[in-house]
Amino acid sequence: MFRSRRSVVVRRLWRSRCPSATGPKPGGENADQEALSVLKLATHSLFKRLRDEQLELLARALEARDTDDRTDCVRFPRSELRIGKQRYWPQLLTCKLFRWPELKHLYQLKRLCVCDCCWRASEDSATVCCNPYHFSRLSEPETPPPPYSKLLPGNHRKSIEDPTEHDATHQLRRNEPTNHQNPDWPDSSSLPVATRDEHWCSVAYWEYRRRVGRMYVVRETSVSVFCDLPRGTGFCLGHLHADGRHELVRRTRGKIGGGILLSKEGDGVWAYNRSEHPVFASSPTLLRGRARGPSVHKVLPGYSLKVFDYQPGRALQRSLSPELSDGPFDPHSVRISFAKGWGPSYSRQFITSCPCWLEILLNHS
Repeated sequence: MFRSRRSVVVRRLWRSRCPSATGPKPGGENADQEALSVLKLATHSLFKRLRDEQLELLARALEARDTDDRTDCVRFPRSELRIGKQRYWPQLLTCKLFRWPELKHLYQLKRLCVCDCCWRASEDSATVCCNPYHFSRLSEPETPPPPYSKLLPGNHRKSIEDPTEHDATHQLRRNEPTNHQNPDWPDSSSLPVATRDEHWCSVAYWEYRRRVGRMYVVRETSVSVFCDLPRGTGFCLGHLHADGRHELVRRTRGKIGGGILLSKEGDGVWAYNRSEHPVFASSPTLLRGRARGPSVHKVLPGYSLKVFDYQPGRALQRSLSPELSDGPFDPHSVRISFAKGWGPSYSRQFITSCPCWLEILLNHS
């Protein structure tokens, strides 16, 4: 690559920075400006050490953003970049510069299964991937708001109802619980485990109480579920048609966008939110505090959550009561709603009141 061509690629990279990483906020302190200067120096150091092909791969990944599952790894020597007293790991630096300016520590990140390094991650590896779209933020438990009152304030005390509350309903599928979970799952999220000759889950798409389309059987170690993902492959909800869709369903479907990436990994099932709106997840292993039943967790855009944990899943299979669930009880299932939450903290008490949601039925045979 000629020097002029390399300069063009570097300019493309700088144009891809997060807006909040381009300069200090108005009224910012000197410490913020100094930190920004150090970040820029570290970035220049990173760019200089990347080969021409790697720079081009990084530029393509940044321009594709989260719309392509097939962006390549950008490999960098497993060593820290040192600028004065500051030290940066390359993957932390690129994620901080191009996605999350507030990022501080590596433990706040999770490598996605689309990263080739995920399959051969090892402390002995000589390189690391610094493609920021091969990482997500780890979703942290949130403090739940107070329980939502289903009655609006005012003299009329009008009830908030689901527009399909009185419609004829389809029964949710129910799996017979068994006790065949492997007790020796490794405690690692970097070891995908699945074989292509059998499925590890099936995904059903629901609009309120009505299931739309057929069950989608997943045999690969990961699957994208989306409405609009230009270069994505997987379960495309945009291709599913239904008569008489409610207006709220149509609006919610418009927010699904890149949807989620589901992956079966060594320690459980993970969901990565690649859309521009929150998703909400619940499963028997997602418990909060002293809650009597599964909790609903909010997953922000760009974040990942372990939606099903294999190890506690075995014990919970025997201890959770079916009476605590909404509809038929399946101890090996995950429910994910797009853009709308449900439960005690939200206006919708049950997931069947959510306009667009998924039921992930795990194969535990």
